[in-house]
Formats: sequence, C-alpha cells, structure tokens
Amino acid sequence: MWSIVHVLSSFGVGGQERVALDLAIGQKARGHKVAVVSLAPPPDGAMADEFLEHGIAVDRVPKRGGLDATLVPRLVRAFKQLGAEVVHTHNPLPLIYGAPAARLAGAAAIHTKHGVNPGSRGHRMLRRAAAQLTHAFVAVSETTNVQALQQNDAPVNRLKTIANGIRLDRYHPDPEARAATRVELGLGDAWVVGTVGRLDDYKNQALLVRAMAPLLSSHVRLVIVGDGPARGAVEAEIAKLAEPRWVVMTGRRMDVPRIIPAFDVFALSSKTEGLPLVVPEAMAAGLPIVTTAVGGLPTVVDDGKTGLLVPVDETQLSAALAKLAAHRELAQKMGAQARETALHRYSADRMVDAYLDLYAAARG
Repeated sequence: MWSIVHVLSSFGVGGQERVALDLAIGQKARGHKVAVVSLAPPPDGAMADEFLEHGIAVDRVPKRGGLDATLVPRLVRAFKQLGAEVVHTHNPLPLIYGAPAARLAGAAAIHTKHGVNPGSRGHRMLRRAAAQLTHAFVAVSETTNVQALQQNDAPVNRLKTIANGIRLDRYHPDPEARAATRVELGLGDAWVVGTVGRLDDYKNQALLVRAMAPLLSSHVRLVIVGDGPARGAVEAEIAKLAEPRWVVMTGRRMDVPRIIPAFDVFALSSKTEGLPLVVPEAMAAGLPIVTTAVGGLPTVVDDGKTGLLVPVDETQLSAALAKLAAHRELAQKMGAQARETALHRYSADRMVDAYLDLYAAARG
C-alpha cells in the first residue's frame, strides 16, 4: 500500500477537484493512505469539507505572490511529513511546484492535464520544465492528449490517456429528487434544459442563454447551476430576454446529484473543454446531451445516439435544443442510451485502477 498525495491549486469547486476527490475515495477504499494538499491560502473552498467527510486528510502549503522560490522546499517538507510515495498533481500550478518537490522528496511524480491550460510563454516554459520531472503525464481524453502533443507539454514517451470516471452510484434517474427540486425551483411540469459549471468565458453560458431565447416559455425553462467571474455577463444576457423569469440561476450548489434529475436535457455551450465530468454524470442520470463539439466531448457523446453535437454557434445550438424539445420521445430514447453508455465507459473504479497501475509502473 502507498502513501499518495494529490496536489490542487485550491479546494474550490471544479472539475479537477472532483476528479481528485473520486480518485482519493477509491484509493483509500483500496487500502492506500491518501492526503490532499492545496496551494491556496485560507479560507478553504467547499471541497475541503468533502475530502474530510470521506476521511481524506487535507493540508495547505500556500503559494506566495509571484514566482515563489520558497514553495518547492516547503512542499518537500510537507511531502516528507506525509510520507509521500506518490505525488499526483492536477493542472499547471501544482505541476510547476509539485513535480520538482516530489522528486526531491523521493516520490513518484504523476501529473494530470484536465484541459487546454492556456498561459503566457513564460508560464508554458515552466510547465514544460516541470513535466520533464514527471514519471507520467496523463491527459483526460484523446483530444487533450493531442493538445498536449501540439503544445509540447511533456515528453512523448510519458504521455498517457486515462478518461475521467465518476461514482456512478451518485447519478441515476431519481423521481423523488426530480419532483422535490422542481418544486424548489418553481419549474412545475415544464420541459427543462439544464447546465452545471463554473460561470466563465470558457464555459460560455451566455451563448446558451441566447440559444434558448426563442424556445423559452412557461412550458420550456432553462436552469443554470454554478457561479464564477462571468455571472454578470450571464445575468446581462438573461435581462435581455422578453421573459427573464423563465431562466433560473441557482448559484453554486453542492447537491448537484439531486438537481440533475430535474432536467430533461443537459446542455453545454463551452468554447473549450478537456473531459468535463458533468457530462457523463448527466448521462448516468438518464439525460440526453446537447453540447458543443469541443475538446474531448465528441469522444463522450455519440452524436445522434446519446445526444447532439454542434459547433460553437448560437443558431445551431438553438436548433439542436429545439429538435429535442419538439421530439420528446427521441430525447427520452437518447437519455436511456446515454445512461447505458455512461455505466459502461465512465466508472470511477476503472479510472482508479488505471491510475494505480500507472503508479505501480512509476514506482518501478
């Protein structure tokens, strides 16, 4: 059994944090000692409590302003105190500081790339240098792997692909949760398009609001779950609607598995993605997916079978949503197929086993 330490930018609510949580839970269940280190100063984000609730130790080694020359030695000290044998970093900042610290602490260094990760030239150079110190550099989809190759993110012989997995027991059709959430959000018996994610320019929820505009009524609603820097822009688009009341913004929610069953279709309007966990989660809940064909999403959604893929285009996104609104039996059929696909492809157990095999190879 190993001592495994995951390193995150923060304990905020996001895709990489949830992947780390699911990995940590699965690794602990297999008898490993698991801890998670955040590079953000207090106060902790909401995910810290979730790690603690599952018996995962949490620690903080805050990064100071600018290029922090003290962070690597401070991480080395923390890794040694935790007895780290495997250090698993998630996304750029933890890679830059965590990979050299892992090596200095005598641990295997594993990194996961969760998305495109744009950055300045200097930042990219730091990431590439740190990647040279990893034993394995993992992309969450084949598309993300190709992006890593194109960006020269890591040595080719260390690049691997492991698709994200989800705890499938948390996501399933749930009539009771559906009814209760619809009452809470005032949705009645409307046909509901829903989305979940950080409100930012990449997730592009403002495009979804515009695409839904011609469809909205008392019988067709939109629910947006999440918060972030683009909230004002999304609210501005909602304010332009003839009837803004047909859109519900819930803000950040920690009970997403309870909310998703209230939707009839899950929509994503992102400009770029890796492999967002929320899509297989929605599929496992029995929802058809309408999404932009970016990043790893075309490998997740089988176009015409489990959902509809469109370009990043308002008109085509609107047409795809209108198609499912007009053909509800088709939407239900796609949702049933989406659940079967999610159960087959995206279990957290598969993901945990794949990473443990990678750790074993790295440990030699």
